[in-house]
Amino acid sequence: MPNNIKEERLRWIQSILDKEITIKNMTKICPFSERTIKYWLSRYRKGGIEALEPQSRRPKTNSKETSIHVKEEIIRIRKQNKLCAVKLSWKLEQQGIDIHPRTIGKIIKKEGLTRKYRTKKIQYKYIKILPRIGDMVEIDIKYVPQRLGDKRYYQFTAIDCATRWRYLKIYDDISSTSAIRFLKKLIDIAPFTIKAIKTDNGTCFTNRYTGYLKSRDPLNPKLHSLDVLCNELDIEHYLIDPGKPAQNGKVERSHRSDQESFYDSLIFKTEEELKYKLKLWNMYYNNLEHCSLNGKTPNQALGLGVQNVCA
Repeated sequence: MPNNIKEERLRWIQSILDKEITIKNMTKICPFSERTIKYWLSRYRKGGIEALEPQSRRPKTNSKETSIHVKEEIIRIRKQNKLCAVKLSWKLEQQGIDIHPRTIGKIIKKEGLTRKYRTKKIQYKYIKILPRIGDMVEIDIKYVPQRLGDKRYYQFTAIDCATRWRYLKIYDDISSTSAIRFLKKLIDIAPFTIKAIKTDNGTCFTNRYTGYLKSRDPLNPKLHSLDVLCNELDIEHYLIDPGKPAQNGKVERSHRSDQESFYDSLIFKTEEELKYKLKLWNMYYNNLEHCSLNGKTPNQALGLGVQNVCA
C-alpha cells in the first residue's frame, strides 16, 4: 500500500509507464480524469517521484492587488516627505488614487521604510477635552544641530494645541531676554489671542525651581521677567513637571519633524540662509495636513487657507 500521496499517484501511472495499459483505458477504471493523469505523467518524466508532490493551489496573482505605479508613487512620497500612512492616503486622494491607509502601511513596511525599534505605547482611557484656539500654546527651545562659524544657534518654537499652528524664530542664545522677545513677537504675529502658554523649567522661562529657594524673602520671591510680562498681558504661564517632557508633547513632536524633515536634509552656510529656509519650512508646516486635525492643515483649522504666516 502507498505511504503518501506521491506513491499513490505513481501507482496509478506506473502501468502506463510500463506500457501495460493506455491512458484512455486507465480513465475507465480510475477515479481521475484523463487530463489529471497526463499532468502526472508529464511531471513524473520531468522530475521523478518528487515532482508528484501536491502543490499549492493558491493563485500567484491577485486581481485586487495594488498596481505597481501606485506602489511606486507611495514609496516615492514616503522617501521624499517621510509621511505616515494616513497622510500618504490624503496625498494620493489629491491625485485621484483611493487606497486605504492600512494597505499603504503594509506596502511601506514591506519596503523597509518604517521606523525601527518602536516601543509599545500604553493606552490610557480618559476623556479628551478639545482645546479652543489660543487656550494653550506650548513653547520650547531646540538647538540647531549645525554650528555656523563655531557659533551655536537656537530655535524657539511655539505651537497652538488646538490647531497645531506654529511659529519659529532663531536666536543666538537662550537667555530670558530672547524668551521675552520671542513671546512679544509671537503675540504680534499670531492670528488669534493667546490666553495661556506652557513651558519647561528652563532658566530662560522661569525661576520657580531655582530662584525662589535662593530668594531673601521666600514668601514674596522675585518673579521671573517672563512671568512679569505674562502678568502684564493677562496670560497664564504653566510649567510642566520636572523631567516630564511628554507634558509638552505637541511641541516636542514638532521638533522631531524639524529634525527629520528639515535639519537632516539641509546644510546652512550663513545665519541669514538658516533663518530664510526656516521661514519657508514653517510656512510649509502650517500648510501640511495633520492626523490630529482629520486631514486639515493648521491654517485651514484657523480658517486662513494657504497663507504665508511666518515673519
